[in-house]
Formats: sequence, C-alpha cells, structure tokens
Amino acid sequence: MSMEKVKDFVASNSNQLAFLDQLYSLLRQKSISAQNDGVEECAKLVMEMMNEIGITTKLIDTDGHPVVYGELINPENTFTLLIYGHYDVQPPEPLEKWVSNPFEPEIRDGRIYARGAGDNKGQLLAQLLGVKTYLETIGELPINLKFVFEGEEEIGSIHLASFVEKHKELLKADLVYTSDGSLHESGSPIVLLGVRGMLAIELEAKGADRDNHSGNKGNIVPNPVWKLIDLLQTMRDKEGNVLIEGFYDNILPLSDYETELLKKIPFDAKSVGEKIGYPQLHMNGETYYQKLIMEPTFNICGIESGYTGEGVKTIIPSTARVKLDIRLVVDQDPMDIFNKIKSHVSEHAPDVKVTYLGSMQPSRTNAELKVVQTVVHAVQQAYETEPLIQPGMGGSLPNYVWTKLLELPSVIVPYANFDQGNHSPNENIKIKNFLNGVICTAHVIDALGKSANRNS
Repeated sequence: MSMEKVKDFVASNSNQLAFLDQLYSLLRQKSISAQNDGVEECAKLVMEMMNEIGITTKLIDTDGHPVVYGELINPENTFTLLIYGHYDVQPPEPLEKWVSNPFEPEIRDGRIYARGAGDNKGQLLAQLLGVKTYLETIGELPINLKFVFEGEEEIGSIHLASFVEKHKELLKADLVYTSDGSLHESGSPIVLLGVRGMLAIELEAKGADRDNHSGNKGNIVPNPVWKLIDLLQTMRDKEGNVLIEGFYDNILPLSDYETELLKKIPFDAKSVGEKIGYPQLHMNGETYYQKLIMEPTFNICGIESGYTGEGVKTIIPSTARVKLDIRLVVDQDPMDIFNKIKSHVSEHAPDVKVTYLGSMQPSRTNAELKVVQTVVHAVQQAYETEPLIQPGMGGSLPNYVWTKLLELPSVIVPYANFDQGNHSPNENIKIKNFLNGVICTAHVIDALGKSANRNS
C-alpha cells in the first residue's frame, strides 16, 4: 500500500508541473562536452537540484569536465546503491533539422523536445526526483545512496576510469544503477545487464605530397583512396566476417539462462525497420539479438578524401582517411584488438598510418544474481508489467568501470521511449516515460531496502 503513495504523488498535477519545470531548467542549460559549452554551469545546476533534495553534494575535478558526486548515508543501512548518469549532451547540429530550438524545450503530442531530453538529462532528473518522491511520501531511505553524474559520457567518458580508480573508497557500494538508453521497441520496460565495448581508430593513406590533375598524372601518381579500399577488403569479407587474425578470440558465450532470456524478447521486424528508418530489415528475433548483443562490429563511420562538393574536381587526392568504430563483446579487449589491427595493416599496407582514437571495454553482469532479480521485480511493480531482461545492449557505456574496476554488479534500466531520437535532431522524451522513471526509481529503492532488511 505504501508504494501507492508514490504513484499518487507523481500523478498530482502540481507535482508534475514542478517536475517538468525542473526538467525545462536543466534542458535549457547547455552542456555540450565536445565543445566545452556550458558544461561547468550545468554541473553546478545539477548540484543545486541535488542540494534542494537534501543530498550532500560536491564537485570533484578531473583532468576534463567535473564529476557531480552526492550521497545520502545512514550508518544503520546495510545496502548502498550507486546511481550513475551523465549531464553532458551531444552537439545539436544540424540545427536546420530541428523543428524547435534544441535548448528551448517544447511539448508536442505529449513529448518534450530538446537536446538531452532523453539522453540523459530527463533520465538523470527522473532518478533524482524518484529519491525526492520517496523521501516525501514514504520517509527515511531504507538504503544508502551515492550519485556519480559525469560530464564526459558523450565524448567517451575519457576521465571516468581514472576518477573511479582514484576514489574507490568513496565509491564503495553493493550495486550500480544506471538509467540510460531506451525502452524496448515494443514499449516494454527492460533491464539491461551489459554493454558492448568500443574501439575507435583512424587509417590514413598518403600518395603524392599534394593533389594532382587526374588526367595529366593519371596512372602515374598513386591514389590513396584505392589503397585504403584495398586494405579494407583484406579486413572484412562480403558477408561481414572480420578477417583480422585473432579478432574473434576471447568472446564469452551466453549461459543457457541468458540464451533463454533472449528468446523471450519480442521482435517485430517491420516495426523495428520503420522506427530505425530501414524498412528493408528482414531478420528474425534470434538473429537480430544475436548480432546486436553477442557479435562485434567493424563499422566504417567516416571517409574523407578529395573533393566532394558540387560538380566535379578532377584530382588524384594526396591523402585519404577512414574512421572506424568497432563494437566489442565480452571478453574482447580493445587494446588487444587495436594491436591485432596494427599487425594486420603492417602486413598488408605498411605505409598506412593507424591512429588510436579511443576505446571502452565491454561489460556484463550475471543475470542470475539475487540483487538483479530484486531490481527486475521492482521494475515489474513500477510498470505493472513484466520487464524484459536483456544480457547486453548494442551500444557502449562506461559500464566496465563498475564491473571491472569496482567489481560490482551493474544494471541499466532505461526510462526513455524507443524513438527518443537521441544524438539526432528533435531528440525527445515522452512525458509519461519521464514520470514513470520517477516512479520506477522509488520502487527500486524500496525493493532493495526490503531485500537488505530480510537478509540482515
């Protein structure tokens, strides 16, 4: 009965207006980490919002953007939950694709449109407001809470690992809880237990020391674009299999239980295809989730060379670059893969330069842990429907800092709608998703507290 108070509190018109007003304030404040635009100002705003709830808060400097750290500690509580999120956002470009100003939130058809609405300010604030709602309806927290909100997730969380290493004692906890990403395509709540890692690299080929006339020097001066194309064809076959020696080593298979969980996840190829802008998608659910969770990728995310403007400029380019982002699965190691790529390039195109641009390790938490099942039950109670449990997700988050550096279980429970358009123009979050996130956070706190008390 007590948790009904939470839903009634969130359903109140006055509380909803207050919640939305706070979200608008957060969305209006720029925090574009890639451009260092408004990031520190946003960190201070998040601090103010946390302080108003009663959370003891401080800014902790890193070699980049600051981390907002907070805690609510009662020495009598036996369980500590660490809540993670990020307050930085992607650049809004291309601006002409936005229907409304990306930093002036606007409601249309029950959705709040603004940069960061879904990724991750709306979900971050839902976590904080879940704490506020619990305190105001139920009372004293049954568990300890710690908060880590970083300002560099959108540029690869480049200083989060060093922050965690430096503050291991401060960050001691029993579970890490993240709200990021999207609900399942069907609209069902979902509990994610892992992420793919990532390795970003650049390959650069050179020809002459300047561009040349493609007729006067054709067949004389080498074209570096062809050099890269020839190299790439030695790295991946037409079926998508990566040909780099040892690339598929160390991939940890799913357990029987995790395999069964995947089979329970619904899949509608037509619906998914339409929502991702690729209606030609023809794939069954088992293949879809196998490729999305269990298989690494070898993606070309950008090519640069020559002239690509209007009309034709008949040149032999002097340089060519290709950028690759390679998603990795447990237990592939990004630096091991990078070294294998370097060896492959050295063998097939030794004059091509290989540059490391960044990486993130993959991560996975055991789905059969009792604490995971407690969270799953809490999500079910909050949404009044059984959540899907997915052993991993296609994207990359810095989840490894919790599972590998702190050696903690980590769960990701997204609150945003599947079609939130994060990283794209017209990013949005449905109002009902934002409010459901508030309710879900309160339920997770309550369930973990009851479980800890039963075990004490």
